[in-house]
Amino acid sequence: MKISLILSKALTNKNLLLLFAFLSLLLVPQFSFADVFVPSDEYVGYFDSNRIYTVVGNVKNEFDYAIVPIISVSVRDDSKVFSQTITHVPLASGTEIPFKIKFPEISGDNPILLSPELSFEITKKDTIPIIVLYDKTLIKYDDGHLTGRIQNIGNNTIYTPKIFAVIHGYEQVLDIAHNMEFIEKIEPGEIIEFSMYPDPSVTDEISYYSCFAPVDTTVIPITTKKNDGDFDFRYDSGAWYSAAKFDEEGTTLNIRGYNSYPLETYANFEFPQISGDEKFNVTLDDEPVEFIQSMDEMGFWHVAFKVDPTSQGVLKISGFEKGLPLELSKIPQWVKLNANWWTTNQISDSEFLEGIDFLSEKEIISIPLQGVITESQWRIPQWVKTPTGWWVEEKISDDEFLNMIESLVKQKAIVI
Repeated sequence: MKISLILSKALTNKNLLLLFAFLSLLLVPQFSFADVFVPSDEYVGYFDSNRIYTVVGNVKNEFDYAIVPIISVSVRDDSKVFSQTITHVPLASGTEIPFKIKFPEISGDNPILLSPELSFEITKKDTIPIIVLYDKTLIKYDDGHLTGRIQNIGNNTIYTPKIFAVIHGYEQVLDIAHNMEFIEKIEPGEIIEFSMYPDPSVTDEISYYSCFAPVDTTVIPITTKKNDGDFDFRYDSGAWYSAAKFDEEGTTLNIRGYNSYPLETYANFEFPQISGDEKFNVTLDDEPVEFIQSMDEMGFWHVAFKVDPTSQGVLKISGFEKGLPLELSKIPQWVKLNANWWTTNQISDSEFLEGIDFLSEKEIISIPLQGVITESQWRIPQWVKTPTGWWVEEKISDDEFLNMIESLVKQKAIVI
């Protein structure tokens, strides 16, 4: 907010003090830093259709660089205060991203939503080249849901994108919604349809949708106890899951799921491996659920399945190994395998550098922003094979190898 004032020479010192005090109140950031903030009129709490207290808000980034926002939300319920902190997806300069947090612990009728605490980390992030098409296909229906289309206007394929939006009533923000369908990928120039549904508790009050925000993924982290330790996992879904708990053996995870919306959606759970030989099984209220089990390039298990409309129940995922996961390397095994082949002259420089480029894309290493460089322009000094061989033979650690690569890229000894 920019305020310009013409001050009269006749103003007394007392009036000036009062004026500056007034301006200081006006210029206090809305819930945190002046250039990254949660507007007070876009931050509300309500009870959803399952009577779970839900907090929604919208983070705006007005810095000239990308950030990862970290949002802490607290709710006072009688004499207790419940808090949750989420680390959101990277947020490019000049963009915004809504968030939604649920508090199943709230049991009172009149919880008090406290001001959020907002911090951030600086990150490297380009604007997601996905736009919402504002044409006659963007329609809000009488039941409050919305359909529309998105298009990838960039030159690269975007995987697992999501579209968020703020839902407004006539006088205030009501809810945050995102696309219900799982979008595996969207190719350059491709147009894909999407739909959004509000929580049924606010359907009759909806006026319009705004602040459409494309992101390239977002997941919800959960920590629960397993075999006397903390077990961290994540999920991505159009539904919501809570009250995660393992059985005494640590082989079956129980978690309650809710899909309030009258549309089929999806769930994708991501688990760290323990042995790498896990064979999972999924049931909902003890009835079998069809699912797909896979492992990603970072070595995490994925268990994915469809979720029926307006459904809820106890989800059980069995087949976990006893014990806790070993600490996984930050570097995927295939990158180390490529490094071994490269140091023994079995693959080309560019094939090895594909692994380094992957580490940059996943923000495992941090390299400065640069112009577009084609793969034919990639280069790496041959002497780097010696310390890379030390890393393959575990004579130096992962962190030492990553620091070396990061330093050489910054010095432009390595070009990718």
